[in-house]
Amino acid sequence: MIFSVHVLAGMYNRPLNVARTTLFWRRLFAVVFSSSSLLSSFASQPARAQVNQYCQLSSAGVQEKENLRLSAFKGNQNAQGRYQKILQQQAQELGKCRTRTWPQIQAIWLRLYPCDIQPGIIDRVMDRIVNGGYNQVYLEVFYDGQVLLPKTSNPTVWPSVIRTPGAENSDLLSVAIQKGRQRGLKVYAWMFTTNFGYTYAQRRDREAAIARNGKGQTSLYVVDNGSQVFIDPYNLQAKRDYYQLVQEVLRRRPDGLLLDYVRYPRQAGSDSIATKVSDLWLYTPATQEALFKRAQNYKGLDLIRRFLSKGFVTAGDITEVDKLYPQEGQPLWQGRIPPAEKLIQPATYRQPLLQWELWQLAVAHAMQGILDFVTIASYPAKQQGIPTGVVFFPDGNQTVGQGYDSRLQPWDRFPTTLQWHPMSYGACGNVSCIVSQVQRVLSMAKPGTQIVPALAGQWGKSVSNRPSLEVQMQALRQYAPQLKGVSHFAYSWQYPQNDSDRKFCRTR
Repeated sequence: MIFSVHVLAGMYNRPLNVARTTLFWRRLFAVVFSSSSLLSSFASQPARAQVNQYCQLSSAGVQEKENLRLSAFKGNQNAQGRYQKILQQQAQELGKCRTRTWPQIQAIWLRLYPCDIQPGIIDRVMDRIVNGGYNQVYLEVFYDGQVLLPKTSNPTVWPSVIRTPGAENSDLLSVAIQKGRQRGLKVYAWMFTTNFGYTYAQRRDREAAIARNGKGQTSLYVVDNGSQVFIDPYNLQAKRDYYQLVQEVLRRRPDGLLLDYVRYPRQAGSDSIATKVSDLWLYTPATQEALFKRAQNYKGLDLIRRFLSKGFVTAGDITEVDKLYPQEGQPLWQGRIPPAEKLIQPATYRQPLLQWELWQLAVAHAMQGILDFVTIASYPAKQQGIPTGVVFFPDGNQTVGQGYDSRLQPWDRFPTTLQWHPMSYGACGNVSCIVSQVQRVLSMAKPGTQIVPALAGQWGKSVSNRPSLEVQMQALRQYAPQLKGVSHFAYSWQYPQNDSDRKFCRTR
């Protein structure tokens, strides 16, 4: 309008030309209306997303999106269209930012609740994840003996997470995958593995599948919260149950699969170190049958049986076995290379080495069960070309003197074709213990292994004796710039109020 006033002022000083004046007005109206249309077009477009050094959205961009989400939820069609546009724009901005920002992958761990079936809840959660600069979500789909599948299409032996009357068809897993991808997020299915949950232990037809140690205990007796039930990884029924579970989850076509709790129970105090065979989870029929098959002659089998039943072998046992099977030489089992000595050596001389080798066999057998179970669990994803990762504690495979960490987590032998997700949760008040955990994994991994450390904490403040996520990220970038991805545990830590509200169906 300022333009038109100036032009009109100039016209008053000139002789009137009707034709020229008519042409002027036509051009003026064209400019005014086109400018008005252009301004209207800009007004309907979302503000360009602004991100900080961690690819987090500006508060203005966050608020604009949330306002549009709320308006769209109330039925405003115009707001709905603008909301979809801003989701697309922010997805593009996030993708561009992550390609130029370390790390290229920034993931967050998320658990959903039955209350999340309410309209708009998943949208709000996924929006917040994008706001935080994340481009991957690790969605918990099997935990505490329940699975995130609809009740009407859940052929597994576990109950569905959502058991609300009237919500039998609710498929939160599919919805979350769709809502995540809409925002440029990759959604991984995060699953407990050898920890099948309390509900599994309640089945009388699965008693033989529950792991037991030499003290007659299951994990229900050694884990404080009473909810963790670890299975015998050699048990055929347990393998079948889990394989079916993975197949059902993969029908929803997640972008990846994460196998957590790939280990035995973590015990407390002196029991945290396994020092004798009765500490190991070898006392179930399937595990023992597989162990006995590792014997390569009768002498080896007999000594394995004696060691398992008593926890040791004596010189008298060795002498007796020699007499029972005189036609055989040294006791043999898989992996044993007997010393180059004659059998005439007295049993008292041979006993210490044989007992130590039997202990090593027992530990290796327990660990091999975990490795074999990982192979089976990851196979359906491998067939479909879906990336799979294993989640583990960097210190879960350590030896302590003659003993082993009770979790017996042989992560250093996990396939390098799988992603490695070490839970680097060191809590020593600074970054030193966190960095050392990551460095331990890096030093033991073969070249080409994709390593994505998981960090615990919050943005902007220290929590649980750990520095803020910013400080942890900066330290990792300094000491391990080759890392392509990092994950943060967890959404519930970033938004504790929202997580609690959703858990108990509180609306705000």
